[in-house]
Parts: sequence; C-alpha cells; structure tokens
Amino acid sequence: MAIALLSLILGVALLAWASDQFVIGAARIAVIMKVAPIVVGVVVVGFGTSSPELLVSASAASSGQPEIAIGNIVGSNLVNLSLILGIGVLIFPLVVDSQTVKREAPLTAAAMLLFLLFVQGGISIPEGLVMLGAMAAALALVMRRTPSDDLGTEAVAFAGTDHHLGAEIVRTVAGLIGTLAGAQVLLWAAVDLADRAGLARGFVGVTLVAFGTSLPEFVTVVQSARRGEGDLILGNLLGSSLFNSLAVGGVVGLVGGAVVDAPALTVRAPLAAVALGVLVWAMMRTGRRLRRTEGAALVVAYIALVPLLVG
Repeated sequence: MAIALLSLILGVALLAWASDQFVIGAARIAVIMKVAPIVVGVVVVGFGTSSPELLVSASAASSGQPEIAIGNIVGSNLVNLSLILGIGVLIFPLVVDSQTVKREAPLTAAAMLLFLLFVQGGISIPEGLVMLGAMAAALALVMRRTPSDDLGTEAVAFAGTDHHLGAEIVRTVAGLIGTLAGAQVLLWAAVDLADRAGLARGFVGVTLVAFGTSLPEFVTVVQSARRGEGDLILGNLLGSSLFNSLAVGGVVGLVGGAVVDAPALTVRAPLAAVALGVLVWAMMRTGRRLRRTEGAALVVAYIALVPLLVG
C-alpha cells in the first residue's frame, strides 16, 4: 500500500505541475498569436484546466473503470463549485463584472442536469454525441457578442506579455506530456489503493482522484484571487464544470459507455453538483460580490457532502 500511496502523491504532484504549465503555455501562445482575449479566457484557461479530468476519465472508461471515470467527473464538479470556489472567496471576495461569466452560470447548471439525466443507466454513444453537441452549442452561447469582456482582460493579464513563442511551445508540449503521464500514474495508484484498502473505486474516484485532477483549477484560483481577478476565478470554475459535464462526459460515453450501479455516483453526487451550480448562480444574481461568509458556507458544504459520497 505504501507504493500506491507514494504513486498517488507523485501522480497528483506531476498532474498539478504539468497541467499548470500546459495551461500557462497554451494561454501565452494564444496571446502571442493574437487570439481574441475572450477565447483565451473561456477556452484556453477555462477549459484547459480540465485536461486532467478528460485524460483520467477517458483512460478509466477505456480500461474498464467506469466508477472512477464517472466519479472523477462529478467529484471534480463538486470540488470546483464548493471547496475551491469557497477557498478563493475566502482569500479575496469576488466581484463579478463579466457578462460571459454571468451567461456561463446557468449553462453550467443546465449541463450538470443533463449529465445527471444521461448517467442513469450509463452514458451511451448517442448520448455522448448529444453531450458533445451541447458542449459546442454552450460554447457558442457563452462567447456570443463579447468582443471585449472583463474575463478576457483578466485572462490576458494571467498569461502575461513579452514571451517567446518557441519557449512557450516547449512549455506547452512538456506540460501535455507530463499531464498524460500524471494521469496514468494517478489512475493506476487510485485503483491499486482502492483494492488494497477495501475502498469502493467510485468513492476513491469522486474524492481523491477528483481532488487530484482539480488541482489545476485550484492553482489558477489561488493565483487569480491574490490578484483580485474575480471574473477569471468564476469563469475558470464554471467553465471547467461545464466542460467536465458535457465534453468529458461525452467522451466517456463514446469510449466506454460507463455503466455504473452506485447511487452515490449516479444520483446523490450529481444532484448535489446541480444544487451547487444553482446556488452559485443565485449568489451571483443577489449581488455583484461573493462574500467571505458565502465562501465559508461553500467550504462547509463540501465537507458535509463527503459522507454522502460513500456507497
């Protein structure tokens, strides 16, 4: 078990570092190539931080581990919208100005509801295709009529300027390779640890694996909170949860079908994710600022949800 634990720590550390380098490199390349700032914010940063979830869940589904594949998706959504967002708000109360982020919130809640409906009985190939189509439609809706937006401005600031294209290409490729390697190590360690400790693979997927694959979002949130970039924080977490539910869920459906007989993964956790999505949306609508008391409530909510994920 010691080897499994060490491998788990190594996999999480490699995943966190490599995926962070991948997102930073991709964002800087986009800025150098003069990609529209809103695309940098929504696609490169918002969805790029979900690359570990995509790789881990796709690999788990293709290798016959649907519990980990589904657990990772829904667990990452729970972590994003409660623990990580709550910590970000505790560091710096968030002010929401971006119209893009305001459009993202209801779309994210709807995406998680669609995931909840499709995961019952397993995500089939046709359902996977529908989810990928819904992802494309949601992306178009999020970015419509936003030539200039606070999210894009903060994303460009996050990437920075005056970088060399060659160095950033190397950074991005190395980050992608490291993310692939970290995903494989994390998946192997999680399965081995679950079997040796007598834990349900789904529980390990929805907690340990999901937390590990959500570390890129956590790193981005902490960096952004220290700079007071509230729109980028919410855009990153909402975009990641939107991508997890539709794109990662769709790919899992195409790869492995992901039939899971575990109410904690197919009912309780997805319902909690939808509730959190609606709650965050409501917090944004009741005022432009998310306060520290709301951040603390989100952290407590995650802690209270963990026992519901057993079984």
